[in-house]
Amino acid sequence: MSKVCITGASGFVGQALCLALVKLNRPVRGVARTLTSKLMASGVEYMAIDNLDSDTNWTSALAGVDFVIHCAARAHVMKETETDSLTAYRSVNVNGSKRLAEQAAAAGVRRLVYVSSIKAKVESIDGLLRPFVTYKHEGELDALAPDDHYGASKREAEQALWAVAAKTGLELVVVRPSLVYGPGVKGNLASLIKLVRSGVPLPFGAVHNQRSMIGLDNLVDLLIRCVDHPKIAGQTLLVSDGEDVSTPELLRLMATAMGRSLHLFPVPVPLLWLAGCSFGKRAEIERLVGSLQIDSRYTRELLEWTPTVSLAEGIRRMVHGS
Repeated sequence: MSKVCITGASGFVGQALCLALVKLNRPVRGVARTLTSKLMASGVEYMAIDNLDSDTNWTSALAGVDFVIHCAARAHVMKETETDSLTAYRSVNVNGSKRLAEQAAAAGVRRLVYVSSIKAKVESIDGLLRPFVTYKHEGELDALAPDDHYGASKREAEQALWAVAAKTGLELVVVRPSLVYGPGVKGNLASLIKLVRSGVPLPFGAVHNQRSMIGLDNLVDLLIRCVDHPKIAGQTLLVSDGEDVSTPELLRLMATAMGRSLHLFPVPVPLLWLAGCSFGKRAEIERLVGSLQIDSRYTRELLEWTPTVSLAEGIRRMVHGS
C-alpha cells in the first residue's frame, strides 16, 4: 500500500493525521523537527529533520513515499518585529515548502497536499469568501490580499508550489482551512475555554458576527481523502464544517459541553475594538468580534465529502480533550 509522509507530525494537525492513518492501516512516515515519546504514536515511522528552510535535506524522509501532506509551518508569533517576522515566515513557509516540493518531485512522489490557510488568498462575493477554483498565476491580483505576514507567506508558498508543480509534473492540492478547533487547540480558543470554565461574566453579549470553522476530526478526514482522490489534482480547496457560528453561540456551546452557566453582558463592539487597541490586543479582539465566512460547497461537492462530526460534538471533544 502507498506510503504517506506527514510533515509537522508533532503538531496539532500532524499528530491527529498520523493517528488517523494508522487506524486506516495506511503506511505513514511522520517527520518533525522535535520528536518526543509523548508525541509519538505506535505504528508510525518517525524521522527527525533540521530546520525547515531552503537547505533542508528531505532525501531520507521521502524515500519510498508516494504522497506527502505538508502540515509543517511557522504559525503566528505575536511578539516579533515586522521585519524579523516576515523574514522568518518566508524562510520556513515559502523557502522550506518550495525545497520540499522540489525534492518530492525528484524522489518520485506522486502528490503533495499543502495545508495552507484561509488567510492566504481569498475573494469576496455576495458577502462570502469563495475559492479560486482555477490556478491564479503569480502576478495576478486577488480581490482581497493577505493582511498579515503569516497570510502573505502562505500565499507566497502556494505560488512557489504551483511553479514547482508546473515545472515537474508533481500533483499539487492546496487546502485552505478556516479556523481549526479541537482537542489541544491553542491561542484564542484555548483562552476562551479557560474563561468559560472560570465562570466570569464575558462582554460579548452585543456581538453578532459569523465565523466559519472546521473541527480537527473533519479536517483530518478531508485531508486523508485528498491523498489519492482522482478529481482534485491542481485544485485549491476551502474547507469548513459548513456550520457558521457567532462568538456568543460558540461560548454557549462551550458552556453546555462543560455543564456550566454562561453569563454574557452587552458591550458595544466599537468599545471592544477600542479596548483591544488600547491594550495591544487588536488581533485577538478582531477574531472575537469580526466575521469571516467561507463557502465550502464546491469542496464538498468535488470530494463528495460531508463533515463527519457536528459543530456541537466537535466543541465537546475540544473542551474535554478527547
